[in-house]
Amino acid sequence: MKIPESKTSLRRLISLIAVIAVPVALQNLLTTTGTMIDTMMIASLGENSVGAVGLCAQFSNLMFAGYWGFVGGGMLFFSQFWGAGNEKGICRSYGMTVSFMMISGLVCAFLAIFHPSLVMRLYTDQPAIQEIGIRYLRIVGFSFPLQVFATAMAALLRSVERVRLPLAAGIAGVVCNCTCNYILIFGKLGFPALGVRGAAIGTVVANLVNVLVILIGSKAFHLPFILEFREHFRWTRELLAEYLRKCFPILMNEVFIGIGNMMVAVVLGHQIPEAIAATAVLRTLEGLIVGFFAGFSNAASVVVGKEVGAGNHEEAFSRAWRLIYLCMGMIIVVDVALLAVHHPLLHAMGMSGESYRIATGMLIIFCLVALIRMGNWCMNDTFRAGGDSRFGSIMELTFMFLMVQPVIHIANDIFHVPFLLLFALCYIDEPIRFVIMQRHMYSAKWIRPVSEEGKKTIDAFRRIYVLKDRE
Repeated sequence: MKIPESKTSLRRLISLIAVIAVPVALQNLLTTTGTMIDTMMIASLGENSVGAVGLCAQFSNLMFAGYWGFVGGGMLFFSQFWGAGNEKGICRSYGMTVSFMMISGLVCAFLAIFHPSLVMRLYTDQPAIQEIGIRYLRIVGFSFPLQVFATAMAALLRSVERVRLPLAAGIAGVVCNCTCNYILIFGKLGFPALGVRGAAIGTVVANLVNVLVILIGSKAFHLPFILEFREHFRWTRELLAEYLRKCFPILMNEVFIGIGNMMVAVVLGHQIPEAIAATAVLRTLEGLIVGFFAGFSNAASVVVGKEVGAGNHEEAFSRAWRLIYLCMGMIIVVDVALLAVHHPLLHAMGMSGESYRIATGMLIIFCLVALIRMGNWCMNDTFRAGGDSRFGSIMELTFMFLMVQPVIHIANDIFHVPFLLLFALCYIDEPIRFVIMQRHMYSAKWIRPVSEEGKKTIDAFRRIYVLKDRE
């Protein structure tokens, strides 16, 4: 198909992205930096403690998978309703988002607090690591509902281009987390040395601070939507049906991808202790790339979704393909920077000897695949912002369970391949999906408005660009 010319210059597009992306990326990087500092503190307790906390983080990632489908669906509605000027639609879709997200948070909190041994047995067969993880989970589980609430509020504010308050809340949370961890892990200022339990308490307090800063800031600065509690739950049957229809593919994607990633984590968690510790450190460093990139991906979703909601579909499409390549270019910069400092960084995070060798290999592999992997992620976020919540989800699920899972289990259980090769096989599907996702992006079939303004102009757009209505 022919590509419509954009009304927005590249310089203007970069400035639009920067307004949203820089604060979000900075917040994510600060959060990841805080996690790295936590890991450095926990590293002094030994590799088993690093591995245990890393596996607990994998469980919290499963919770994340359970609620992120509603975050993705919510941002679809927030950004499109924002472009259309539909304030009631924003409030009501936010109420739906918080309500459904909290289910995942409460379920995972219940398992972490009351059945931590069951959770740890799923992830590792090392008794020493299980024992440490149980102590950590019993406390950190209280942070899960707070994390859900903070994530929902931040997603709403970012979608309506109010990014400074979530950034301030994130900074406050990181500072609080690092301070509490230093005091409680090592027993400073007269407090007892609590080890990993101190790290868990720090996480709970940090999430509470994050929530309070957003709520108090919304009241103080008169920010819209967050505190309009009555309007949050005035749902209409039609809006709820459309919300669930759009969210369902994303939810299934995130839940089953979360399960798939858990199955991968189980395989990686049944390796030697040095590999388990290296994996925990890699996941923390991975957060640097993902955290930096997520800001640009979120911004791309907002500036594209806003145009779709306003009915400017040609502009939305022309922005989308340029933004995806811009985001991928940014990943190269972060990859190079991370590899340049990996030696002192890994040592500071407790890696030495065999664990250092494994962690270095894992980092190199991840940086090589990050460009394609983040490109797939950005395209999927853009499709969702445009209203197509199905295509990217189908791709991820199909390749996860028909390619990645069989390959990993055969390689591990039958051929017993070296650990680094096993880790590389976790990303075997990314190049293939990239080609398929590119074809879908240039087809423009992902533009599927939910706002009335967007629906009024979609037929004309499809006639001009020879698209078929697949609804």
